[in-house]
Amino acid sequence: MKILFTGGGTAGHIFPIIAIIREMKRNYPESGFEFFYLGPKDKFIKKILSQEGIEVKTVLAGKLRRYFSFQNIIDVFKIPLGIFQAFYHIFVISPDLIFSKGGYGSFPTVFSGWLLRTPIFLHESDVSPGLTNKITSRFALEIFTAFPVEKTEYFPAQKMIAVGSPIRQKILTSPVQPEMDFKLAGGKPVILILGGSQGAQRINDFILLALPDLLENFEVIHQTGQANLEQVKKEVRAVIKDDLIKYYHPEPFLDEEKLSCAYGAADLIISRSGAGTIFEIAALAKPSVLIPLPESAQNHQVKNGYAFAEDGAALVIEEANLGPNFFLERLKYLFSQPETLKEMSQKAKEFSRPQAAEIIAGYIFGYLTQ
Repeated sequence: MKILFTGGGTAGHIFPIIAIIREMKRNYPESGFEFFYLGPKDKFIKKILSQEGIEVKTVLAGKLRRYFSFQNIIDVFKIPLGIFQAFYHIFVISPDLIFSKGGYGSFPTVFSGWLLRTPIFLHESDVSPGLTNKITSRFALEIFTAFPVEKTEYFPAQKMIAVGSPIRQKILTSPVQPEMDFKLAGGKPVILILGGSQGAQRINDFILLALPDLLENFEVIHQTGQANLEQVKKEVRAVIKDDLIKYYHPEPFLDEEKLSCAYGAADLIISRSGAGTIFEIAALAKPSVLIPLPESAQNHQVKNGYAFAEDGAALVIEEANLGPNFFLERLKYLFSQPETLKEMSQKAKEFSRPQAAEIIAGYIFGYLTQ
């Protein structure tokens, strides 16, 4: 049986695909599945998917931006070319099912699959779906959602199945001594700062402003993004006292093993409010402060953050309200209230859906073997 996966081309689209494939291999080892991926060209994505034994094919994909850009003119021509390429690959592969994680890069594959009458399953991570998933949802037999059906916008309720966001199980397995991996100094609460797989420049800039005071009270593990690491290190050396530098641990990118260690060591997590990170935080029952990306399409990060924080699982601070003194005082207050942190952890755990990948794998297997 052949399954073709597709997605928009970011880590947020690809890691859930990997989680699902691993569950299919683990739960149905004798089923003879063949896994393929079809999406925009990306060296990082090709590398991590190839490591999982997934055959990667690429197509052109155009992004329709909701603002003026000359790139829009170029991308308009990429869309029909991408559809033609996807049609050819799907015809040759002849998959039994297409699973789309969404994003602009998935459109050529889903549309071509629909033309070739291939069954299509879709997963939506966010409260508010992007333009591509709104369009391709018309072609899907089932739409798996990360957030509850009543919170997820746009899609018809009869098509939705709320399962959570697929998580790589290795991340949820905390090492015995996570503090050893980062050579933590100890004696202070540990804060993990995540900016997404590429880092978040404005979060980095803000943290550097607050860092001298932050390190007086906390130890910090900071995912800076590969492109930002050297600049961050340079600025830190200029502003941090020598006796505090041991409490700061910048990392360009946290792979599965290091991310698991960082989560295990953290007493609180500061992050954007992408769905993938939210559901990892929830599965690990960690208290968190979420800083939504204000420019996210359909304002989905703001909606994700507040949906998660609604019952007390997290604190949301929007960028417009973010100031070093206010931020630091909020952190000090949280750690002065251990019962509040404990309640945040409990509410996060109640929100979590750690078996999402296994559930989706079961649906796919059941559909293909019925």
